[in-house]
Amino acid sequence: MDETFYRENILDHARHMRNKGLLSPCDFDHEEHNPLCGDHLHLTMRIDDNGIIREVGWDGSGCAISQASASMLGEELIGMSLEQARKLDKQFVLDLIGIPLTINRVKCATLSLKTLLVGLVSSEHWENIEDE
Repeated sequence: MDETFYRENILDHARHMRNKGLLSPCDFDHEEHNPLCGDHLHLTMRIDDNGIIREVGWDGSGCAISQASASMLGEELIGMSLEQARKLDKQFVLDLIGIPLTINRVKCATLSLKTLLVGLVSSEHWENIEDE
């Protein structure tokens, strides 16, 4: 696929965010921010008894890349097991975005993944992934 498709997809997700809105009650609730630019993300999920993510809800503020990334990741998480979600890496999100990003924009694009992994695993786990 070409960059034009990915740029249009990013804009579509930024304008028409999927799964936006926090879930209450929820089984997962975590917030993170990007101190470099001020982007903020609050992620909530409902998880069934088998450890499958059934619903995702999020809210936040920031640039189009961070908001589109949260929307895209949220769609991907639905139906995924917690075990699969814990194994996601930075490249997974960058592949969803699909276009080259500057180092600062990578932090914007991966804020949703950071929120997920710090909440599911630990901040140390995220730091290892971020450094890859």
